Amino acid sequence: MTQILTSRDGTPASRLAFGTMQFGGRANATQSEAMFEASLAAGITHFDTAHAYTGGASEELTGRLIAPHRDRLILATKAGYVGGSTRENILKTFDISRQRLAMDQVDILYLHRFDDDTPLRETFQTLAELKQRGLIRYVGVSNFAAWQVMKAAWVASEFDLAIDILQPMYNLVKRQAEVELFPACADQGIAIAPYSPLGGGLLTGKYAAGGSGRLVEDQAYASRYAPDWMHQAAVGLQKIAADVGIHAATLAVAWAARHPAGPTPIISGRSAEQLAPSLAALDVTLDDALYTRLSALAPTPAPATDRLEEA
Repeated sequence: MTQILTSRDGTPASRLAFGTMQFGGRANATQSEAMFEASLAAGITHFDTAHAYTGGASEELTGRLIAPHRDRLILATKAGYVGGSTRENILKTFDISRQRLAMDQVDILYLHRFDDDTPLRETFQTLAELKQRGLIRYVGVSNFAAWQVMKAAWVASEFDLAIDILQPMYNLVKRQAEVELFPACADQGIAIAPYSPLGGGLLTGKYAAGGSGRLVEDQAYASRYAPDWMHQAAVGLQKIAADVGIHAATLAVAWAARHPAGPTPIISGRSAEQLAPSLAALDVTLDDALYTRLSALAPTPAPATDRLEEA
């Protein structure tokens, strides 16, 4: 089990997190506020945004909505998606993020992705300084491979700093994180907040019904979820959902949260209505039989050593 992060007043992170990537983009201000209020009412205490989201509108809306509840909520943002993880870029973009959020401090600052071109010592010395100044409380990394997480943790330790949380992709048809990332985090006590538990909407079943969304509108998502077996898994999920009387999206999110490493999936949506089935997963704990049945819809990735007979 990985560690549970807390807010400034000691409130623990909720079982699910809410991602504001859609704020100011596919979700307008009214829709964004409705989703935020629905998340609060359901017990969500962990909210996630990024410097790179929707040209800054996401951070602006997130900051305004969180402000009245600041001390009891965990607020995360990210730096380095564009421009790398140099000292200059982190400081510049984080200053912009804090201005957008109208907050001096964030709880979690993630490196949005691994930067091959910047020495990790430069990056983590910068993050250590931000933490020493009280501008961040936790350090996170996103889209890192396991070896990159461990290398980053080793370098960070030189500055009396730890990697507190990892944000990888993870859902029923994207299970690579199970191979090394989850075991590494469990071993090191690193919290896990995986994104895309619905696979860009694939696992809701809406595309099979002719619906629209990222897999139709965004070529990167279309390519990511192109394999036919993934779509067949989504069809199988719909059948199980009908059998057990639980929405497919609820099952998909509950499945992602059920892993023994204790991940906190990041849910999102375009409207409160669309978000509701994901929020419902807060009240669903899969038993072993249903978890196994759902897991069988997609291939279990081979162990890191590829010794299948030992799996």
